[in-house]
Amino acid sequence: MSDTLTLDVIGRRVEVHGEHATVRFSGILPPVAGLWLGVEWDNPKRGKHDGSHEGTVYFKCRHPTGGSFIRPNKVNFGVDFVTAVKNRYVLEEGPEDDGREHIIIIGSKPVETVGFDSVLKQQSQLSKLQEISLRNCAVSCAGEKGRIAEVCPNIRELDLSQNLLSSWDEVIHISSQLKFLEVLNLSENKPEFPLDSLSPAETFSRLKVLVLNQTGITWAEVLQYAPGWPVLEELYLASNGISISERPTDVLQTVKLLDLSSNPAVDETQLLLIAHLPRLEQLILSDNGISSVHFPDAGIGCKTSLFPSLQYLVVNDNRISQWSFINELDKLQSLHTLSCIRNPLTEGSREAQTTRQFIIAKIGQLKTLNKCKILPEERRGAELDYRKAFGNEWKKAGGHQDPDRNRPSEEFLAAHPRFQLLCDSGEWKSMKRPTEYGAPEDEEFKVQQPFMLKNRLLTLKIKCPSQLEQKVLEKQLPVPRLLTAGGLFLRRDCGPLCGVCLPSSSLRELNDPV
Repeated sequence: MSDTLTLDVIGRRVEVHGEHATVRFSGILPPVAGLWLGVEWDNPKRGKHDGSHEGTVYFKCRHPTGGSFIRPNKVNFGVDFVTAVKNRYVLEEGPEDDGREHIIIIGSKPVETVGFDSVLKQQSQLSKLQEISLRNCAVSCAGEKGRIAEVCPNIRELDLSQNLLSSWDEVIHISSQLKFLEVLNLSENKPEFPLDSLSPAETFSRLKVLVLNQTGITWAEVLQYAPGWPVLEELYLASNGISISERPTDVLQTVKLLDLSSNPAVDETQLLLIAHLPRLEQLILSDNGISSVHFPDAGIGCKTSLFPSLQYLVVNDNRISQWSFINELDKLQSLHTLSCIRNPLTEGSREAQTTRQFIIAKIGQLKTLNKCKILPEERRGAELDYRKAFGNEWKKAGGHQDPDRNRPSEEFLAAHPRFQLLCDSGEWKSMKRPTEYGAPEDEEFKVQQPFMLKNRLLTLKIKCPSQLEQKVLEKQLPVPRLLTAGGLFLRRDCGPLCGVCLPSSSLRELNDPV
């Protein structure tokens, strides 16, 4: 674009040497002659100033080094949708097509054409495309009205991420020509979301997946545009600085997956505003700084009415450091999959396997933890170990094997909501599990001796029946470390695949409760 640029370019998205920016100023910078564009970079490290030049403020930036002044001929304002599609997808002409002459009939007159087969071939190819990726192709607008519907009408999945779309209106102009569109990715665009820009009812009538990561959209704008997404099932809103300001009442009711990752303002209180979405099955909350959660409608050992359909929860890379967070998750009535890696609670001094066992024991319905399936024998081992680990604490808090004398304190029950249930065989019967734990026995509370040879010696007394006068001979022998699984005693060193051993998680020390 030349230095004589006269178009209204304020707000346009541009690309300069691979970096994206938004035009904030167009005009003269005295005393230098010629036209300049003032741009605010997406990457503030790319800029040099805040929009000022020699004491005069020409535009404002969100970052003190986010701005630059550039000549118009250095800027790429992008291409229309169809041009980008052809640049990426049109077949190259083969040598057999070059220079061929064809006769076609238009009306009643024969018309001579050159390369007509190639054109038909290209048009046929584009019309069949159902999945298109135009990521980082400098798409800035829809182009000629109706042209998209003419060239590639059958698109169902469209990736327009990292392009130069300046307004949601352009998104509407593109999508309205794609009547089969089901998946749309607009991540890393920075479009304006005009308050008066509403989508016609048919524009997104089939849209099921919408990705708006790093677009700068606000929660209020999400709710404003959501009525135009009547069948939306997956909504991705990561890295937008979103703060959930109000409860969605008549919108987003069909959403099954919601990604709010990397939005630091989203906290425990704001999550309660989306807790009534009836079909929400998957919630992704990674890297939000979340440290706590509380469901006020459910007491100890009860299930909450909030998030009624939530089955899959991701809370990686947060500030979760207290077991009370895990205790609350057991109140979710449908939760069966959890990912919570890289949190203080899971990255602390406690062994990773022990932490995993405790999480499994605390969330009764969990089936998958950190992408690893929880097998029945692992759950049984985890609950046994958890019951044993806190048995002394339970007893000191008022727990007792006699049901009539069993009165653990409120503090203990709050810290270990499922402990009493694990001691109550009634839960196991109702869940049709093969084993009933019952209350911990005193023998289980004894402190294990360190694994030293002197603590692993068996005293063997030898006496000859035919020589009663002979003294009893005593010998101390090392005890083989035996393990039991399903009633069989197995040596620890029998090998991982001996043919009869179960996985190591199912093997219990001989002196452990079984």
